[in-house]
Amino acid sequence: MSGNETKSPSFGVSLLAVAAIIAILMVGILLLHVDLHILLILGIISTTLIGMSQGISFTRFADGMAAGVTKGLPAMFIFILIGVLIGAWISAGTVPALMYYGLKLVSPAVFLPMAFLLCSLTSLCTGTSWGTAGTMGIAMMGMGMGLGMPGAWVAGAVVSGAVFGDKMSPISDTTVLAAVSAGADLYDHIKAMLYTTVPAFIITLILYAVMGIHYTSGELVLGDVDMITSTIEKTFNLNPIVMLPFFVLLALSLLKVPATAAMMIGALTGTLVGIFFQDMSVGQALTAMNYGYTEKSGVELVDKILIRGGIQSMMWTYSLSFIALSLGGALEESGFLKTLIHGLMARVSNVGTLVLTVIATCTLSTAAMAEVYLGIILNGTAYKKFFEEKGLKPAMLSRLTEEGSTCMGSMIPWTTMGAFISGTLHTPTWDYAPFAFLNYLTPLISIIFAYMGIAVFWRGMDNKIFSGKKPPVATK
Repeated sequence: MSGNETKSPSFGVSLLAVAAIIAILMVGILLLHVDLHILLILGIISTTLIGMSQGISFTRFADGMAAGVTKGLPAMFIFILIGVLIGAWISAGTVPALMYYGLKLVSPAVFLPMAFLLCSLTSLCTGTSWGTAGTMGIAMMGMGMGLGMPGAWVAGAVVSGAVFGDKMSPISDTTVLAAVSAGADLYDHIKAMLYTTVPAFIITLILYAVMGIHYTSGELVLGDVDMITSTIEKTFNLNPIVMLPFFVLLALSLLKVPATAAMMIGALTGTLVGIFFQDMSVGQALTAMNYGYTEKSGVELVDKILIRGGIQSMMWTYSLSFIALSLGGALEESGFLKTLIHGLMARVSNVGTLVLTVIATCTLSTAAMAEVYLGIILNGTAYKKFFEEKGLKPAMLSRLTEEGSTCMGSMIPWTTMGAFISGTLHTPTWDYAPFAFLNYLTPLISIIFAYMGIAVFWRGMDNKIFSGKKPPVATK
């Protein structure tokens, strides 16, 4: 063993390290109401101190934190681009037009299921939950506010739809990452997810429909609808061409253009539309990309919806992501999470417990490292050999990493995904989480199915669903 290497930490020490981080976050958020940035820094300190007590040098932790940030740079750059996109699209009239025509056509009874379906379609076509929340999601929040819907309900529908496409689209980075990490074929991975995602999707749609019908018996602020639409009509040129940036981004995503390039082009298109159709100067259009839309209409409700966006609006989330990724790098370098996973596998006795364990560790590691990507990569890599030895297909593992990480990442306030969506929709994570039905129904259905022997994919089997109590003999 070289001087730079140390033995793996024990299960007990690893459990202590992860438990310390979760305790710091829970106590700080629920009891002390301390900002997440400080809590994550305390988490880094506790992880480092525990690691150093096990012989891991501070230099290794510093290198690990740097590596964690480096791995997350693509996601952090997308933060910036989405801020640019939101500022450009509001200034261009794209988001206001979506709100305007939506409010004219939609009734409260069908609004929640419609919002869910539209966000599902957008995320499926674009492959990004963040982009969906930052574009269609903002429009849905504005429409919901105009219809008098509770913001938490609308945000829950937006998040459910955004996550549906994020985990099911073949052009989504998390979909591809989950398949690659587990060694599964991309389309086998997507097919495997259908068995748990489709039932969750149908139940979610029914729940939103019931909520919408129920809410029509309450008091709706329908006067606000007219106020919002008339104000938007006076403030913006609502020529249908202002919708062009949205369709450009949609088309580029369908053509599988990389997300960063597609967003840049979408933002540029929005800037040009703002200059030619909203009478903006070049300087004003470029400034909106940095500081967002800032022109007040004089109507507080409309200003609350539309004055947002720009690079600077993303700095809170950006700094939180930077610290969270540093913590994730420290945990990866220390080996605490990897040791926990291997220790848990020794206690697994059946496929139902296996599925429950994998989903739980995916959620736990995503929460501990504050990043969906890291949760997927770590668990896909760590469990790959174990699944192979047990005769389970790689697509089974890749499905579980999506259910534990992608689905749950937006439900945890301090993850990059949770922080971004909460900040973008202006709704606290704890408020919308109970109404993001698809996010927790999908892993719940997966666990129930596994204990029933349903949708468990064994090697050497032609059928897609196995419903017996005992697994078949695995092929060698």
